[in-house]
Amino acid sequence: MSDSIPDDEAPVAGRLESFGFLREIASRWDLAAFAVVLGLIAFLGNAARGMFVPLSQLAVSPMSLNPGHLPEYAARTTLRMLLAMIASLAFTLTYATWAAKSERAGKLLVPILDILQSVPIFGFLSVTYVFFMSLAPGRVLGAEFASIFLIFTSQAWNMAFSFYQSLRTVPTELIEAAESFRLSPWMRFWQLEVPFGLPALIWNMMMSMSGGWFFVVASESISVGRTSVTLPGVGSYIALAIERRDLAAIGWAIVTMFLVILAYDQLMFRPLVAWVDRFRVEQEPGAHEPHSWALTMMRRSRLIQAAKLAFHATVLWTSRAVRREDPRPPDAAPVRRRRSQDRIWVGIVAALVTIGVWRIATDLVAHTDLAEFVHVVGLAVLTMTRVFVLIVLASVVWVPIGVWVGLRPRVAEIVQPIAQFMAAFPANLLFPVVIYAIVVWRLRPDIWLSPLMILGTQWYILFNVIAGAAALPTELRQVSANLGVSGWLWWRKVALPGVLPYYVTGAITASGGSWNAAQVAEFVNWGHTQIEARGLGSYIATATAAGRFNRIVLGVAVMSLFVVALNRLFWRPLYYYAERRFRLS
Repeated sequence: MSDSIPDDEAPVAGRLESFGFLREIASRWDLAAFAVVLGLIAFLGNAARGMFVPLSQLAVSPMSLNPGHLPEYAARTTLRMLLAMIASLAFTLTYATWAAKSERAGKLLVPILDILQSVPIFGFLSVTYVFFMSLAPGRVLGAEFASIFLIFTSQAWNMAFSFYQSLRTVPTELIEAAESFRLSPWMRFWQLEVPFGLPALIWNMMMSMSGGWFFVVASESISVGRTSVTLPGVGSYIALAIERRDLAAIGWAIVTMFLVILAYDQLMFRPLVAWVDRFRVEQEPGAHEPHSWALTMMRRSRLIQAAKLAFHATVLWTSRAVRREDPRPPDAAPVRRRRSQDRIWVGIVAALVTIGVWRIATDLVAHTDLAEFVHVVGLAVLTMTRVFVLIVLASVVWVPIGVWVGLRPRVAEIVQPIAQFMAAFPANLLFPVVIYAIVVWRLRPDIWLSPLMILGTQWYILFNVIAGAAALPTELRQVSANLGVSGWLWWRKVALPGVLPYYVTGAITASGGSWNAAQVAEFVNWGHTQIEARGLGSYIATATAAGRFNRIVLGVAVMSLFVVALNRLFWRPLYYYAERRFRLS
């Protein structure tokens, strides 16, 4: 019998062979990946084109409340927040690593991070706006740089604190394992420290993205003195809707925000959460593993896997282990050299701090009298009282909930997108309700505007506690269950000590974020109706609107002084206590 294919069936066989060849090259998952990537490129590429147009075009095409423009506005906002997140991640991996690895640098970098976290967004805006506009004169790109930088300032500090905390609490047995395998510092960083810190960092990236949404109105509708630039985006759409008292437009903005946050969750954060589950220190047998259709698509796509293998090969090439020399006995000369270097370093830092303080003090003394300074300090005390009370209330509510959610991965998958949306909900969208209630019921703004300060920052506590509870060792939970430890004893001996380092990281960021949010919460407006609460936030907001640079500097300096003092005297001692007392080792 001949094995040859009849002439009339040859074309069919050829087509079948070609289909089989195509299936070898690209599967249905490749087609899905290609469609998703192509759609994202088209979505964000269309937004990127608007960044390079002349600045005068913003006046020719003003903002519109027509819902038909919201897809374009959402694309512009999504691109800004994505670029800010990439910059925040690069900042985190460099700055936090330097602070954690070098004791000398950490003594300077951590206080600087405290100060940066305490500087309100309007403070960054007034100082950096002219600089960024000068990078692209006459172009929208300069304003885009300023907007992205402002979103960056609402994301980076939280991520840096989280990764710094992770690097400082790497378990001792993992460090010893890395040393026994003779890993180079570069390989140890990528193969041990980054994977160990990724679970907490991913949760804080979600929170940071939500924090960017909280300040998206201020970052897209820029106003410094007589200069105003309104960039197309969801934030400027919300600002225009508030100015015109258009509740329908605010409703459309909420729907758009929800869809964008859902897209971020499905295409970015849910795959990352499912992927970093492999890096947990403890894996409980039979435990529920998070899933993501996007991650499944990436894993089963041959094209993406080929790109992944190429990237992995590059990382391995740069992370080869180096042969270490046997340790030598300590020599007195290097010790004296290090001491001399420490003295030089301290002298340089002291000189820089002295020059900076002297310049700020001379400018303030020249334009500010003593009564004004005392008045601003009094306003700072009012804001500090609000922040302290709100942090205590938020901790009482969210720590138990966070522990409960973190110990149940299935529940965490459900809570994650809900918490992201609630954390991203800008306080500006509640202005109509708050102003109506205060005016109609004649409430005191000093009290009833305060909850707006914690609206976006309370979630830092929840997200960090969830990450801490999820990282509790399985053996610890099993031993406590076998010994019958339950009730308050379990909370006091197991849960609270286990999540304390994560809670302190979240509380530090929530405290700094609440100070920052004071500028939005203490001075609210709905159309032409304005309500103001006495505090440092309203002082800085009114000074920024009026272009009073000396008052902006004074308000920012006092706020930074209060935040740094609180961190140095209360939060940092608590953080180091948690680090020493409850480190996994």
